[in-house]
Amino acid sequence: MNKYLFPIYAVILGFVIVKFAKNKPIKNIKILLAFSGAFLMSLTFFDLLPEVFEHLNAKRAGLFIMAGVLLQIFLEFFSKGAEHGHIHIHKNSHTFPWLLFGSLCLHAFLEGFPIHQHNDMVYGVLVHKIPIAILITSYLFQSNYKTYQIILFLTLFAIMTPLGTIVSNNMELVPGLLPHINAIVVGIFLHISTTILFESSEGHKFNLNKILAIIVAVAIAFFI
Repeated sequence: MNKYLFPIYAVILGFVIVKFAKNKPIKNIKILLAFSGAFLMSLTFFDLLPEVFEHLNAKRAGLFIMAGVLLQIFLEFFSKGAEHGHIHIHKNSHTFPWLLFGSLCLHAFLEGFPIHQHNDMVYGVLVHKIPIAILITSYLFQSNYKTYQIILFLTLFAIMTPLGTIVSNNMELVPGLLPHINAIVVGIFLHISTTILFESSEGHKFNLNKILAIIVAVAIAFFI
């Protein structure tokens, strides 16, 4: 049951943190982003990537992984990088951000697929979603959208990952399809996590706290 609920908990937690912060900047958000990026990347390498190459030949696996990278790049034309915390605030905006909403929901839907066969991946998605939910919620509140729009946005965003997991539970009806989708998700995760790690380092300067966060994230993912 947790594999369905954890992604929802992440969005709820992000919402609660923003509400308690009362529009104040969230401290250490970049360290949390760095931790989440390293944790997601590590679980992808340790857990998901070997399974993809086990079920697909190297050439095909590489092709679909690159398709995932390109798909995420395409989605970011519309989300402007919200999946890895790069969100532009437009204050006093009342036009609902449909492109942002659609791209984020598709991303969230796809990241639910590998959770079906790789329960540890739910922890990677959980840790990834918390800082993203914080930043998205902050964006929505600071842009002055109506309350019902914010609740609708976050509710649908929260349930998309469990929906992807539910759909993947029935993918046995189409033999051989799930490994191809998982390969696409690997590409998405690799693009997201590497972008987070690069963008969380201001000016690419050495930051001991972020380096320690990354090391701890890799260690936890290895022993999980």
